[in-house]
Parts: sequence; structure tokens; C-alpha cells
Amino acid sequence: MRYLTAGETHGPQLTAIIEGMPSNVPLLADAINEQLARRQKGYGRGLRMQIEKDAVQFVGGVRHGQTTGAPIALVVENKDWTHWTKVMGAEPVDEDNEGRRRIHRPRPGHADLNGGLKYNQRDLRNILERSSARETTVRVACGAVAMRLLQEFGIRTACHVVRIGEVEAKRPELPIEELIARTEASQVRVVDDEAEAKIIAAIDAAKAEGNTLGGIVEVIVEGCPVGLGSHVQWDRKLDGRIAQAVVSINAFKGVEFGLGFAAGALKGSQVHDPIEYKQGEGFNRASNRAGGFEGGMTTGEPIVVRGIMKPIATLYKALPSVDIDTKEAFTAQVERSDTCAVPAAAVIMESVVAWEVACAFLDKFGGDSLEEIRANYESYKAQVERY
Repeated sequence: MRYLTAGETHGPQLTAIIEGMPSNVPLLADAINEQLARRQKGYGRGLRMQIEKDAVQFVGGVRHGQTTGAPIALVVENKDWTHWTKVMGAEPVDEDNEGRRRIHRPRPGHADLNGGLKYNQRDLRNILERSSARETTVRVACGAVAMRLLQEFGIRTACHVVRIGEVEAKRPELPIEELIARTEASQVRVVDDEAEAKIIAAIDAAKAEGNTLGGIVEVIVEGCPVGLGSHVQWDRKLDGRIAQAVVSINAFKGVEFGLGFAAGALKGSQVHDPIEYKQGEGFNRASNRAGGFEGGMTTGEPIVVRGIMKPIATLYKALPSVDIDTKEAFTAQVERSDTCAVPAAAVIMESVVAWEVACAFLDKFGGDSLEEIRANYESYKAQVERY
């Protein structure tokens, strides 16, 4: 299973095409729109979230509430397009047309300069329009499609914020449904009321000084069977595929599973998960320090993965840059931005993790219809129970 996305942040729409989704999976636009709405929430978001009310439209691959097995084509309109029609239109304009809103002062921390040099673009808007985090809207939509497949097999996903700036939130052990309920009720997607108040104050302070904040988010996947992924080739290791997907999200700079980087300071007896066997229940781990993975494969324990997001690079108190035309020093041009998008980034990360888990699930239990996959899955479960 794979997907491709297209579209720009101020273009008419964002588009995705999903190939490889089996037939007969129940799929309604409401399930996608729920995830899109979650992405738009969070204290510290900018004015763009007041403009856009993201909603998906299926234009292929879904009929009467079910997937058909054909490629799924979906679009999300950009409401802000009405203000950018001349600037972002496909038709040629005069070189001196002021309506182009040409960008020639690259912003530190963005793709502007690198992309301009790589693609030989003198108007850096041609880079920033595509490299914008707005593209993650349809990645969340694709992740929502993946979640619907996983839910058919009892696999659930959740996300929450671990840290924003210098404030760390407590991470109590909660049933996944309670974790979801509490984080959805939080303005910053935490389960720690005391930390929430401190985080909101930190975001307000950063906004007042024209600065931005990053943080750490955690995704949990429950219900995965043992053996998703593989140890036999580097590119089939599921934790490796998840890691690549996470750091592909705009502004994400690191990823860890289970104990993660903390394991480097511990002894082996403090890191590895003892194996147990219970009659009628089979094998399990006494702990989950590995975050649900051994040898690139799921252990049957919950997947626990964290991603680190740097502060957003667009600052209202702009950093020094260089004009690509004159080569003179200037402060970088400012585009509309958020002060903190960590709570929204948690939803994006949950979506890309769900996608990779769904791909691995189909690799293991592949079939062209939901019924065929279910038969393969039940056969495998019986095999594991007999082991």
C-alpha cells in the first residue's frame, strides 16, 4: 500500500491518491474529517486554522460507504485559495507583476534556500508553498484511512504530548480509551492539568516575544499481533519504517521507541524485557521497555514511539538572512505561522505511524478484500496459539 500527495499551502486544494487499500473496508468521510479536525486543534495555532475548516471529498475508490479495491482519490479544499488566486494561479503572469508576492529572502530553518538552489528557483515561494506543513493535512487523511483498516482487527492508536518547551507532562499509565478522552479534552493534548496550565503560559510568553516552541509527542498502538515487520532485510524492519515516517514530518528531528535514548545509560538487565508464558494466553513480555519491538518486528506488546519536534522556524521576530538577489543581509521575510503546533503534530505523527502499521499488516496478511485478509489473519492467530 502506498500514497502520493500533491498541492500547495495556498493552492486550490490538497490531493492524495492511495493505492493498495483492499475492498469492502467501511469508510465514511466523517471518519476522515474527525481526524482532520483533531489536527487543527491545539493552543498556540495561528490564524490559518480559523480560515480552514478541513473536510475531505472522495473522488475515487469509495462507493456507498465502502472501499472498492480501486485507488482511493481524496481532496481537501483550501478555503484561503480565494485570496491567493492571482498569486498561486497556474496561468503565466508578467515578471514584474506585484501579485506574485515573490519571496527572495529565505527563512532560516525552512527549505527555502536549499530548495531554491536545488530546483533553480528565483522565487522561493515555489519552495515554501510545497514544503509547508499544510501538506500534512492529507497525510492525516491517509492515516485516517489506515486507522479504519486497523480498527477492523482491534488495533487502536492514540497520541499525547510529553513536553512543550521546558515543561514536561506526567505520563500516567491509562487505558487507551481514557488516554484518548483526556487528551481530546486538553488544549495542549496532555493528561496533566498542572502541566497544561504551565504550557499555556509558556506559549503565551513565547508569542509575546515573537518566538516559537517545540516539544515531544508520544504515539501508542495497541492490539498489534506479534510479527509485523521482519528481521531479514533492513528496509522491512517496521520500527525503521516508522522512524523514517516520523522524521519525514515537518520540523521533526528525532524518534525513539520504548526507553529510547535513556537505554544508553542503563545496563542490559534494566533494558530488555523478560519473556513469560501463561497457559491459555501464550507468550508475553513482563515489561515493555523495548516499545513493542524486537528485531524490527512487533512483540505483541503496545508500540510506544516518541517524536521530537523543533520549534517552528517562522518567527515573528525574524532571524538574520541574506537576500538572494542583492546578497545583502536582511531579516528574513515573515509568513503567517503558529507559535506552537506540537499538539497538532501529535495527531500527524499518530497518522503516519498508523499508516506504517497498516502497511506492515497488509504485507503480513495481504489480500484483495477485507474478507480475504481476515481469513489470513485468523489462520495466523491460530498458528501462534498452537506454537
